[in-house]
Amino acid sequence: MRPDDPDHPKSWSRLYRWYITMLSALLVLNATFASSAPEGIIPDLMKQFSFGQEVATLTIALFVAGYCVGPLVWGPLSEQIGRRPVFLITFLVYTGFQAGCALSPNTASILIFRFLGGTFAAAPLANSGAVMSDIWDADTRGKALALFTLAPFAGPALGPTVSGFMAVAGVSWRWVFWLLTLFAGACLVITAITLPETYVPVLLVKRAQNLRKETGDNRYWAPLERNTMPVGQRLKHVLGRPFVVLAREPMLIAITLYMGFIYGCIYLLFEAYPIVFTRGHHFNIGITGLTFLPMFVGSSLGVAAYLVIFNPRYERAMAAFAPHPVPPEYRLELCLWASPMFAISFFWFGWTSYPSISYWAPLMAGVPLGMSIIFLFLGLFNYVIDAYLFVAASALSSMTVVRSLFGAGFPLFAAQMFDKLNPRWASTLLGCLAVLLAPIPFVLRAYGHHLRRNSKYSPTGDLPTKPPVRDEEKGAQVA
Repeated sequence: MRPDDPDHPKSWSRLYRWYITMLSALLVLNATFASSAPEGIIPDLMKQFSFGQEVATLTIALFVAGYCVGPLVWGPLSEQIGRRPVFLITFLVYTGFQAGCALSPNTASILIFRFLGGTFAAAPLANSGAVMSDIWDADTRGKALALFTLAPFAGPALGPTVSGFMAVAGVSWRWVFWLLTLFAGACLVITAITLPETYVPVLLVKRAQNLRKETGDNRYWAPLERNTMPVGQRLKHVLGRPFVVLAREPMLIAITLYMGFIYGCIYLLFEAYPIVFTRGHHFNIGITGLTFLPMFVGSSLGVAAYLVIFNPRYERAMAAFAPHPVPPEYRLELCLWASPMFAISFFWFGWTSYPSISYWAPLMAGVPLGMSIIFLFLGLFNYVIDAYLFVAASALSSMTVVRSLFGAGFPLFAAQMFDKLNPRWASTLLGCLAVLLAPIPFVLRAYGHHLRRNSKYSPTGDLPTKPPVRDEEKGAQVA
């Protein structure tokens, strides 16, 4: 199917494609909002089920752990049956598990429902980026992805705010999960009514089926229908390949480790912020939820800076390198600013966290933290996509699984670490680890082309590292 075909998603109207982009972002926002929503009702859950702080933390950690399982299933499945059926099936089940959390009679049930809910909520995390690739060309995809990237960070920031104020208002903790059920159900209805299929191979299958039905001629077929790989071999290929690629690629290991640390720190702060602001500054749960909003403000500023400053610079690089692709290392420019900023933010937060210092000081550390996280995610994600091309899906799948393991694991020791070390030294430890990892973008920027040339999976090793000299420039130099 050619891009100018009326049925091709890239030929649909720009307004409709922007609507699909916003709907995909809404589905991601729903999933990430649900991941952090129990933060504001943890005291109520501890009282209801008589468990400790560590088990209460599992209501968040297990949901994020579900992100480890989901992408391995929903991404490959969408390439067999299409994006739309996967969204509909998973959100239907996910909505049911949210209702299960609201009706949970004991500890085991709520923890199991949270894990299963996270597994099915991972579908938009795995497939919404693929939808962006389905509907946008390379020139616009960067802008669409920049706006889309806000959703994974807006959700975790908004969840504690909403649930915290519901707890302060005296609303039952069960209504937080009923709210999540209603939100998921509304997204399911909107998706069922307005989201079309965007995966071209599946659209070709439907076209071939219609032609066979209309003409009675069985010679019409689509390539996806001729995929006869055995199920066992297909499962081995789908589930094993991401980790084979990860194990054999040093630069991918470094990027995955860095992004896993960043993602773990995001969810670690759900335990650290209440220690600093609730215990230290005596905020109630609702106001403590608001302390996460500076991170969202920083993320928004980061997206704006990317669209206004860095993306135009990349577009000029595209023109300079044409007809060759731009080397992936050019994607890392914003990471060179972000990696030191990310480390500095933890030192700022930690050493201004004394109760005797105004709460505005640690609060504002969230702005550069949110901005640096957006920069690092945009730069490193785009670098992996540009460097690995045809195996980028496998590389991103392995990154998602490892990143989610960090996100699920960090909250489990966060409260103990901040209690034992106090917020100053705990944040200093995180800042020092961030300093150790900060050189990764600089090393990739300087030596990435050598690593790609020696890579088994990167087909971009022979790209020019500098723009070609134009004929008119040659003439000017001669003159």
